[in-house]
Amino acid sequence: MSPVSSSPDALRIPVITIDGPTASGKGTIAQRVADHLGWHALDSGALYRLTALALQRAGGDGQDEALAARLARALDVRFQGERILMGGQDVAGLIRHEAVGNLASEVAALPAVRAALLERQRDFRQAPGLVADGRDMGSVVFPDADLKIFLDADVEIRAHRRHKQLSGKGISANLDDLLSDLRARDARDRGRAHAPLVAAAGAITIDSSRLGIDDVVQQVLGLWSARGPA
Repeated sequence: MSPVSSSPDALRIPVITIDGPTASGKGTIAQRVADHLGWHALDSGALYRLTALALQRAGGDGQDEALAARLARALDVRFQGERILMGGQDVAGLIRHEAVGNLASEVAALPAVRAALLERQRDFRQAPGLVADGRDMGSVVFPDADLKIFLDADVEIRAHRRHKQLSGKGISANLDDLLSDLRARDARDRGRAHAPLVAAAGAITIDSSRLGIDDVVQQVLGLWSARGPA
């Protein structure tokens, strides 16, 4: 999906936001809910990971706010199903590496980067509807969302999930290191001054620690259905 220019009409397009910490399952849940409804899906974390990858390639680090913001504004990116093209190259696998994810968490704390990506995210609000996942979708990017979900899970369970996910992709990872990284990223995401990870006003919290993917999807769809006609 490629974003288009936002307009006043876009504000009438329904949005479901799914926020939560790293490895809570929000990306998978958002995509499945979107598929069920026939809506678009926005993986906002991918934009920060893409910025981190571009920064990494430019030789920068998490302290280079001006460079990171400039790269964020200039991202040449297109989403095509499971493919993510940056400058014509499919980088969907590259941006899932832990080093890129950790840098993305640092980059996401930079106000100039968040400002640079804000409108790009809002431009994904297209008919018939959008399911957006991230950390500030309901609190900052789409504060008028029709349904806001905060998806949480115990950090140790999230570490095991991430380890299984990476192993399934043939990516070597140490469970203890993953747990340490997740705790550090949680602290960074929740403690940053600009757009911290919080449950948005009016959000419904779902703890997925002991729930399967299908269980959570059905909960979200049930909550949407219970709203009745818009």
